[in-house]
Amino acid sequence: MRFFKKPFAFAVFYSVILILFTTYTLLDTFVIVHEYSVVTGISNIATDVDTTSLDSNVTDNGDETDDVQTTAPTVISANSYSDGNISITITTYRQYSTDIYVADVVLSDISYLKTAFANNIYARNSTQKTSAMAAANDAIFAVNGDFYGARTKGYVIRNGILYRTVATSSDQEDLVIYADGSFEIIEEGDITAQQLWENGALHVLSFGPALINNGSLSVTTSSEVDKEQTSNPRTAIGIIDKLHYVFVVSDGRLDTSVGLSLYELATFMKGLGVTTAYNLDGGGSATMYFNGEVINNPTTTGNSIQERAVSDIVYIG
Repeated sequence: MRFFKKPFAFAVFYSVILILFTTYTLLDTFVIVHEYSVVTGISNIATDVDTTSLDSNVTDNGDETDDVQTTAPTVISANSYSDGNISITITTYRQYSTDIYVADVVLSDISYLKTAFANNIYARNSTQKTSAMAAANDAIFAVNGDFYGARTKGYVIRNGILYRTVATSSDQEDLVIYADGSFEIIEEGDITAQQLWENGALHVLSFGPALINNGSLSVTTSSEVDKEQTSNPRTAIGIIDKLHYVFVVSDGRLDTSVGLSLYELATFMKGLGVTTAYNLDGGGSATMYFNGEVINNPTTTGNSIQERAVSDIVYIG
């Protein structure tokens, strides 16, 4: 019997260590918050950015511009907002057996198109609901972003600040929003995040893929994000003309709304006159917020209507 006790004890000890290591790895990857830097202001939009808390990999563009103000009365209805600088109209469409929510947004200046991090920190695994982030930043309108915090790679530039320079892969498609309000689709293998920042990138979103590029569809009926089903809740952003944007969120995984494929989403947005469109994080993350309320039906499984906590938003305010 003694012959078996030591090997057995070692096997038990090894199994315990393996379980503990695996548990820690999973918690470290998906649960434990790793704070990289605290964001206390907005570069390129406001002039009160405190960069002292940013780590050495975070670079402030410095191309600061103040909000362009136009005096006009604020007019708000159930599906619209206007104040002379921002015009937002929400329309609900019914296509592909799915409810699709479209925000048509016209701005007087790109400074009104902003992004925010969950809990106001650049970090991995830090999350908040889209509506909570929107309220904390006095957003008029918001959609979920690219969930940068679930990954350790992929360019991150937000509000003119360069946060992450590590590429996902050479063919990863990113959306670049420049300080003049224009959109560009790039592949991370073709240009560095530093170069994009130096070229005046205000925001870089790294999820994808591109849906429309230079007026042409970039996806086909066989295109799909890895490990996702064909029809899903979706979030996307597009540009029609200078400072004229559309944000699209579709319901999905519901008996009343099956969701959209990437090809259906791209085709729908092209029908809106969009010239460049980009797919953001979807599924249970897909959320549209307007005037203090979530207006779509976010769901992860279809069993309940509930927002998923995400790492970032794109908002108007």
